[in-house]
Amino acid sequence: MEEAELIARILNNDKKAFDLLVKTYRQQIINTCYKFLLEKADAEDVSQEVFVEIYYSLKNFRGDSKLSTWIYRIAVTRSLDEIKKRNRKKRITALGKMLHLDEIAQWIGGGSRPDKLMEAKDQWNEISAALNALPENQRVAFTLSKIDGYSNTEIAEIMNTTNSAVESLIHRAKKKVNEELSKILKKY
Repeated sequence: MEEAELIARILNNDKKAFDLLVKTYRQQIINTCYKFLLEKADAEDVSQEVFVEIYYSLKNFRGDSKLSTWIYRIAVTRSLDEIKKRNRKKRITALGKMLHLDEIAQWIGGGSRPDKLMEAKDQWNEISAALNALPENQRVAFTLSKIDGYSNTEIAEIMNTTNSAVESLIHRAKKKVNEELSKILKKY
């Protein structure tokens, strides 16, 4: 079947045509995702997300490139998004552990407690309030370092200050946030 015909049939809700597309590209997509994620289960999960995106986005395919190229770009983008999500979870979990708040680190990092969603939302609001209560320069330095993962040298360049000033800002922010979060944990 020609590419244009396959696309037209899928856009006309032909389930067999979409099944053919999945069968044709499934292994290639899993392999592409695996190259980035290095775990078979994760590659399979992300490849499913890729096919969902293909299904809903095919109407936007302009034909500027081959369909396989367009699909490959989606797979790469989804894989990179998954890596970013992992890195963010690691940084947030590490932040909680650094502040000796393993319970909050587990919750923010994607741990269990689904039965306490409202309590978790309240906790998150209080955590946000603790971060927002910091003086702006401390909040910026702390966020850039502990959440966004920038080095002190990079932060110094961004904030137009010295490394030692950044270290001091982060230290003071960490101390204040730790005090505030300890108060929050005592409530729960």
